[in-house]
Amino acid sequence: MPARSHPRRLILAIATGSLMLLGSFAGWSRAAQAAGMAFSPSSCVTTPSAMVPGVQIADPACEFTGAAYVAPFGPIANGSGQLSHVWTGIAADGGAYRVEVPPNWNGTLVMFAHGYRGNGTEVWVDEPQLRQYFVDNGFAWAASSYAMNGYDPGDGVVDTHDLLKAFPSITRLRARQVIMSGLSMGGEITTAEIEAYKGDFVGAMPYCGVLAGNNLFNYFLGANVTAAALTGTTISYPTTLAAGQAYAPAYQAAAESELPALGITPNPATGGQTFSTNLTSTGTLWADTVEQLSGGTRPGFTSALDYWNSFGFPPLTQVPFLFGLYPGTSGGTLGFANGSVVGNEHTFYTFSDQPLFDLPQEIALNRAVLRVPVTATSSADALSPAELPAIHGNPGIPVLSVHGIGDLFVPFSMDQQYDAMMVVHGQGRLFVGRAIREVTHCGYTTSELSSAFSALVSWIHTGKRPAGDNILDPRAVSSPLFGCRFTDQTPGAHPEFQAPVSCPASSKS
Repeated sequence: MPARSHPRRLILAIATGSLMLLGSFAGWSRAAQAAGMAFSPSSCVTTPSAMVPGVQIADPACEFTGAAYVAPFGPIANGSGQLSHVWTGIAADGGAYRVEVPPNWNGTLVMFAHGYRGNGTEVWVDEPQLRQYFVDNGFAWAASSYAMNGYDPGDGVVDTHDLLKAFPSITRLRARQVIMSGLSMGGEITTAEIEAYKGDFVGAMPYCGVLAGNNLFNYFLGANVTAAALTGTTISYPTTLAAGQAYAPAYQAAAESELPALGITPNPATGGQTFSTNLTSTGTLWADTVEQLSGGTRPGFTSALDYWNSFGFPPLTQVPFLFGLYPGTSGGTLGFANGSVVGNEHTFYTFSDQPLFDLPQEIALNRAVLRVPVTATSSADALSPAELPAIHGNPGIPVLSVHGIGDLFVPFSMDQQYDAMMVVHGQGRLFVGRAIREVTHCGYTTSELSSAFSALVSWIHTGKRPAGDNILDPRAVSSPLFGCRFTDQTPGAHPEFQAPVSCPASSKS
């Protein structure tokens, strides 16, 4: 992925006249729609980035899917039929932006951070899932595309803050208070943002987020090295991006050789790119290890593993998803850190959250597993180039997080680890975690997210900590009804999640 042509610094071209060049009040779509004009993708303009060579910026005034323009982006009506005001443009930092202010703005601005979008060369901005809720309830929001793709949360931190500082010049309005929110990698941007710019935010709502930062890569490492150790497969860990990419075909072949011993079968009808799972005794031990790494014993894990084992992760499409995430094929951090922040030299892998459950076998596993040293550190201030931001867990403001307990891409353990960090800093009462019984990644209903956001806003205004799940108590997490309280019980809301015990109809508060 190309790098920026300048260091990360606050650069805002919003002096006299420059705002008209970089952004505009997007009222044209309202007039066009009123005139009955049909949308034409040719009306959307893709712009070469002036900041990152080789990057193209999708038109923020058009809805972009990542492959095509499909509709204009324009104002929407609140429940009373009044239209919002929207602004779009390309900022001097190289990120496209969208800003929306509802007709009856309450003075609160939500900064929204999107998630990881691969390493493609086209960047685009989109709106939060709660867009209609925000407009209906008087909240403004703003979002950046970031200047570049890739797993670079530090870039998202800076570009999002650039947009926050530009908000008054873009809109001629000033926010009374600001809430930070983001999903997936945007969750890591959220936790890094509120620590890097303390005092700028009054609360945060990450969801399906990488709250514990680099620990995500340790989870990917653990899922792979334990499979290799349990099946007696020899693998290695290249320490640079180039060496890792060169090793990828050999690693895919090694992982393919592990599948029969684990009880994972490729489907010939799809060219071996989908899989079915019928775990062997060895596979059960591996699954138990992944369960502990991803959040501990909890309901629905079997359905989660079946789901995430059923397809691959490009480019390693001939092996199940988790194997495609092996950090050894990507330099540890997809090339965005100088070295590898991944390491397991001091990790003891377990099959259960019960002490001494199967100690002899656990000792044998830990003796056999490949050990990987950390060769890079995180940036201390979250803003340094070529490093991933450090997450400390000391934001000093309310944080309410939503996470699926069956998500094995960004696992539930991310919230547990961040909660534990905040406890260590004496800020445990400033974190609330809400568990959702779902197995996909970020597959929450609008009801689940809006109820969480409403609870956060009430917390900010009243100081009364809202209800949450006790995600640090293994007994609570292993309860057959764990996650029921805040999960949308609408039939079909989370069809992939399967557990022996279903939630009672009255379980959701």
